[in-house]
Amino acid sequence: MQAYFDNSATTAPCSEAVNAVSDALIHCWGNPSSLHSSGNRAKELLDASRADIAKKLGCLPEEIYFTSGGTETNNLAVIGAVHKMRRQGKRIVSTSVEHPSVDEALNQLEAEGFEVIKLKVDGYGRINEKDLYAAVNSNTILVTMMLVNNEVGTIMPVEAARRAVLMARSPALIHCDAVQAFGKMPVKPLALGVDLMTISSHKIHGPKGVGALYVHKGIKINPRTFGGSQENKIRPGTEPMPAIAGFAAAAKVLPDPKKQLEHITALRDYMVSRLEELGDVVINSPPDALPYVTNVSVLGIKSEPMLNFLSDRGISVSAGSACSKGKKSHVLSQMGLDNRRLDSPLRISFSRFTTIQEIDALILGIAEAKKVIRAAK
Repeated sequence: MQAYFDNSATTAPCSEAVNAVSDALIHCWGNPSSLHSSGNRAKELLDASRADIAKKLGCLPEEIYFTSGGTETNNLAVIGAVHKMRRQGKRIVSTSVEHPSVDEALNQLEAEGFEVIKLKVDGYGRINEKDLYAAVNSNTILVTMMLVNNEVGTIMPVEAARRAVLMARSPALIHCDAVQAFGKMPVKPLALGVDLMTISSHKIHGPKGVGALYVHKGIKINPRTFGGSQENKIRPGTEPMPAIAGFAAAAKVLPDPKKQLEHITALRDYMVSRLEELGDVVINSPPDALPYVTNVSVLGIKSEPMLNFLSDRGISVSAGSACSKGKKSHVLSQMGLDNRRLDSPLRISFSRFTTIQEIDALILGIAEAKKVIRAAK
């Protein structure tokens, strides 16, 4: 059987998203900026899609700006915010385990002369909130922190960023990369106290090529691209209506995240108990991680031969972030794991469509791999 466990990289499009994309391609292919009937239909679909995404975040439609996906959105939020705020300070506070689209943007800003503080994490990928409070000062202009780590599922204390900013009397904006959290846990930017938030379509069973940036009303950031008035000039360019329609359709059918968490947690706990029965399997994710993401190491077997063995049997897992293909995980390295665990990680990521039969196939595949690969040595 086919068993897919790489949902943190991308998800299979749901039928609602596929139908919405197809309908937009056939019936709503006009340019939303055009002032004729075809353009008007596209503009109506754009407005409705924006409202659907906003409803899921509990925000205003005018606070949603469509982009090409998570990477562009993170770059726009981080670099756009810092360049807008540069006259008010030079310090940026983040963590050492951010997604590459944030981490490398921070490296670029550091090369421009900004002071970048990347808070260290413990063996479970958690930061110490005391370190956050100590790092944020009156010179801080941005705090950026992911809500759920994409490799180990650690839930970060994003809401503490607002407290830190208030305590320091800092002008800082707060950005949250919620790509791995949106649709899987309650995500409301107002409740988290953030000014900017990144979400992505293809992580929630929508099409690739579209994401969104939440910008709290009244907050200003600098654009990264120029040449049009679309998206209030924050992200100009003709809006890709089929992709946006698919994104909105996928968002509309997201189940209640609290109820879904109970089911996913039960599946995760079942998988972990079966993995531990195999022996020589270490769980790298914290016990309170978002259950959609579980990182494990099968000691003594490097990731690549394990991935290939499982793939040959129709089982898809990953070794870590799809944006760091071929490199050792910087997240696990920052967590201080030993080389045996660093050489053998598997990221097993669920979706709401994951079944217990798929989990049983995964367990059987790993058990067989241990015998076959070790015998080959």
